[in-house]
Amino acid sequence: MTFLFWLALSTFILYGLIALDVVIGNRTVRSLRDIPAAPPDTVPHVSIITAARNEERNIREALGSLLALDYPNLELIVVDDRSEDRTGTILEEMALEAPALQVVRVTELPAGWLGKNHALWQGAARARGDILLFTDADIVMEPTVLSRAVRFLTENRLDHLAATPRLTMPGTFLSMFGVSFILFFSVFARPWKARDPKSRCFIGIGAFNMVRTAAYREVGGHETIRLRPDDDIKLGKILKKGGFRSDVAYAPEFLSVEWYTSVRQAVRGLEKNAFAGCDYRLSLALFGVCFHLLGSVFPYVALFATTGATRMVYVALVALLTLLIADCARFHGARPWLAIGFAPSALLFSWIILRTTVLNLVQGGITWRGTFYPLAELKKNVV
Repeated sequence: MTFLFWLALSTFILYGLIALDVVIGNRTVRSLRDIPAAPPDTVPHVSIITAARNEERNIREALGSLLALDYPNLELIVVDDRSEDRTGTILEEMALEAPALQVVRVTELPAGWLGKNHALWQGAARARGDILLFTDADIVMEPTVLSRAVRFLTENRLDHLAATPRLTMPGTFLSMFGVSFILFFSVFARPWKARDPKSRCFIGIGAFNMVRTAAYREVGGHETIRLRPDDDIKLGKILKKGGFRSDVAYAPEFLSVEWYTSVRQAVRGLEKNAFAGCDYRLSLALFGVCFHLLGSVFPYVALFATTGATRMVYVALVALLTLLIADCARFHGARPWLAIGFAPSALLFSWIILRTTVLNLVQGGITWRGTFYPLAELKKNVV
């Protein structure tokens, strides 16, 4: 047997184990559609907090959906983080029409903070709710989602609940990339293990991160992760490390986001946290690139570059990958047939990881939301 045969067999076995974990794991995650829309008998006060910087494209629709939520006891705090477009003007107009909307303006970013993290921290400092909901400024919510999520949190005695949105993107390839990214994230984070106190896995999602205020304060909130570009998932990490109960729920019917509008935007958007997700370890970043090139891209090339038994193993591997991604898509409101674009999506993801790592090392940091953050400073906030 040749080296390529053993590579094919090893990759197939590895992905078989991954598929088993993902398929079983996905089916243990609850969906918010199975939770009654009516709020619990005792309705806790919820503070919704969002940070907005140059969000004129989506913020009116997103905030309109938040103001239309059917939850009877909430406040909405929007922090305008040094916006340079019409975001501030739109917020002023909406605040005049909606007294429930509180607008906080940040004009300067203090040293030692990422802009979004500082904005969320400022919003949380003003919040009066028993529960905080952190959400991005481009998330559109269905009216009953908050009632369902609060019921899920309270009935399961959770301290933290993350919910998954439906990713909407123009064009077929971007949609394929979005579906493939779901698998990348699932394999990396194993979100179904977040509820297990014995597991080191954790979860956090920028679209919907709900946390009890007391737990948030106890772990230091966003001040603890003030320099983390991946603040959403790291919020889940510090809560779990603090001994608090965390879980995730599927909610593609109730949350949606226009993730990226072009390939260029996707590359630039993921630039801020691809290396951070590896905790700034070059070895882990390079391993990720090699894994995707050999395990996610090469099998499709091998369909045409190999023969005999080796090709048959790669045929089985490609079939396994396609079925796995299609299965994941079902839980996230995506079209299963988009799984056929996994190879080019994995190639793009490998390029994003490699490009981000090189840029971080060559430039000595990252530029995000108009501000440059030195790598040496970012590395000090590893959590």
